[in-house]
Amino acid sequence: MELLYNFPLLAALFSIFFAQFIKVPIQFIATRNLDWSLLTSTGGMPSSHSAAVTALSTAVALQHGLDSTIFAVAAVYAIITMFDATGVRRHAGEQATVLNKLVADFNRFVEEAKVWPQTGKLEKEKKLKELLGHQPIEVFFGGLTGILLTLVLYYLFIM
Repeated sequence: MELLYNFPLLAALFSIFFAQFIKVPIQFIATRNLDWSLLTSTGGMPSSHSAAVTALSTAVALQHGLDSTIFAVAAVYAIITMFDATGVRRHAGEQATVLNKLVADFNRFVEEAKVWPQTGKLEKEKKLKELLGHQPIEVFFGGLTGILLTLVLYYLFIM
């Protein structure tokens, strides 16, 4: 039951759920397309990874102070996570886009050259996930989401 009183953990988890949920209406406003799969997908606005790690860092700072060792660990963890979201994961998503195009072009070529043997449709249409990382603005707003939600939760439930 002590786990239910771990404010940094609860703030981080709440921020993840909030950031994932808010992606649906943001995407709807931008594209007029309601996509509930965003609740469980990576990438998009805002970054739930950034929201989680900044919420964790903010909650640790509120409980233990900015001069604590545990805040230093949380802050460095947040920086690494947010840097990774805009770097390695974003580029992996861009590579997945190129690979998916190559696969589509190859599949079209094969279909034009000869009739494909009778293979399953799922095998022909395998796609790599392209939305892996984040644009810097998505990471920024994810981080801002985590900080603001944690401050609201702290003043509502802790103080």
